[in-house]
Amino acid sequence: MRGGAELRTQAHAQRRAQAPLFAALGDATRLALIARLAPGKACSISELTRNTSLTRQAVTKHLRVLERADLVRSRRTGRENRFVLNPDPIEALKVYLDRICAQWDAALHRLRDFVER
Repeated sequence: MRGGAELRTQAHAQRRAQAPLFAALGDATRLALIARLAPGKACSISELTRNTSLTRQAVTKHLRVLERADLVRSRRTGRENRFVLNPDPIEALKVYLDRICAQWDAALHRLRDFVER
């Protein structure tokens, strides 16, 4: 069994690893880009700007933030870059948030039990 200090260190390391993901997803434009890429089709910057008020430069800037967080990957195809969603970090966030939710649920149950005594 792990000691308390080791668990705290591990939890701190995990929070530090997740922070860039939350920061990257903390922008409405980047969330919209994630939604556009969610179906799994690789898209060019032109495709991602189509039917939006965003400039190519703005989309490029947001895609670079998503790439640094490993949420998006790009590959060169001819003269253009095509971007795809990397779902792995999002799955890791889901696991992290599920664990946080379970902790809150347990705390709320303990509070209810305490209040009802």
